[in-house]
Amino acid sequence: MTDPERQKDDQLNPAQGPEPVVSKPYIMPDDPEEGSAEALAKEAAESRDKMLRTLAEMENLRKRTAREVADAELRGVTSFARDMLGVADNIRRALDAVTPEARASAEAAAKALIDGVELTERELLKALEKNGVRQFTPHREKFDPNLHQAIFEVPDASVPAGFVVQVVQPGYMLGERVLRPALVGVSKGGAKVPASVVTNDNAKKSA
Repeated sequence: MTDPERQKDDQLNPAQGPEPVVSKPYIMPDDPEEGSAEALAKEAAESRDKMLRTLAEMENLRKRTAREVADAELRGVTSFARDMLGVADNIRRALDAVTPEARASAEAAAKALIDGVELTERELLKALEKNGVRQFTPHREKFDPNLHQAIFEVPDASVPAGFVVQVVQPGYMLGERVLRPALVGVSKGGAKVPASVVTNDNAKKSA
């Protein structure tokens, strides 16, 4: 078939030409921005959780370290203070051994020595108090087994039973802790404790 004839045949039979191209429907992919936002939110939440855990661990470490340092300092002060209490006791015994009559009749040198010992005692107690050690003498206070150690009882009808009537040895506190209880004599068989005293005592304990 010649070219003119082929062209004429194509014009008469257009269906035999090349097949038309059919477009397929376009399917939208998942929104990439939506997935990215969810991933970022999840990552941010995980990072925040890790940060909070780290901060909590650091705070616990700080508190534990501070507590350990305070305990170490307290142990050091406690050991030193207990050693010094024996010195304070010996100074007080020496002063108690000097009667008022002996002090009055003592010569100038002896009086100066006594005054020097008293000054030493005051300075020692002041140094202990500066380091948190406080002396207490619970005379006429209600007996407290947490603070006092009873070594004898005293029959005294003028004092309510269970009150301290004599302090044999003063006690010492280190902060809020008892470094050494006071050695005391306690009244026995006296009058009943007034209600006002009991109320005030309970108020002090609750405070």
